[in-house]
Amino acid sequence: MTRRIIGLTGGIGSGKSAAADRFAEKGIDLVDADLLAREVVEPGTEGLLAIEAHFGSSILTAEGTLDRAQLRSLIFAAPDEKAWLENLLHPLINRLMRARLSAGTSPYCLLVSPLLLETEQAQLVDRVLVIDALPETQLSRTLSRDGSSRETIEAIIASQIDRETRLARADDVISNEDSIEALHRAVDSQHEEYLQWSRGQQ
Repeated sequence: MTRRIIGLTGGIGSGKSAAADRFAEKGIDLVDADLLAREVVEPGTEGLLAIEAHFGSSILTAEGTLDRAQLRSLIFAAPDEKAWLENLLHPLINRLMRARLSAGTSPYCLLVSPLLLETEQAQLVDRVLVIDALPETQLSRTLSRDGSSRETIEAIIASQIDRETRLARADDVISNEDSIEALHRAVDSQHEEYLQWSRGQQ
């Protein structure tokens, strides 16, 4: 098992994925909560069967997969439905997450999660790294890449832990307001610090 786990988080559109990809290029094992969330609702899974039973077959695409855009709009318009979905999926995701983290072999492992600090996932990590961006940056980036409406994206930002609280709980922060090259340089520097830190903890 990987001895040390870094929790990498940030709001939607902050650049978590770009930062995580750079760590992966350095040979660091990643466990991505968003990918696990997709895995637990693949066709035939317990998760997708429960969602279909709750919302009806219209929540599925013609191919039988989850219509994620429709589900996102539904849950952010109805807090009770969002709570129901989280109560279903979080235990499934956490079970898979613990198994993947246990299989890590790199000097340290990254748990990449937008909801790290909003959930019990924070208990699984030794340090918290926040990729930080201004709310207006988050919105513009997400609008440019996502098919969701401005209202849905703003609702997602509002539903996540606020920026000040996120930064206050961080052990390390990388600002991502500049170029991708600047982000890579910051990740490279942080990686070297984590290597030294993980060696010192062994």
